[in-house]
Amino acid sequence: MIIPWKDLDPDTLDNLLESFVLREGTDYGEHERSLEQKVADVKRQLQTGEAVLVWSELHETINIMPRGQFHG
Repeated sequence: MIIPWKDLDPDTLDNLLESFVLREGTDYGEHERSLEQKVADVKRQLQTGEAVLVWSELHETINIMPRGQFHG
């Protein structure tokens, strides 16, 4: 189920984004990016609709995924 990111408290959203970025450990190539920059990138993807917040009832977890990969 998609969770509308606008419905979350801003602090809760920031905590979710930070947790996601730390968990993913994505390689950004030659130029290392700060945690704040990575969080801002993911937030921008949510704002533009490129990514969605997804609640898994089976695993009772929230994940962030590209909109095209969500099949719910």
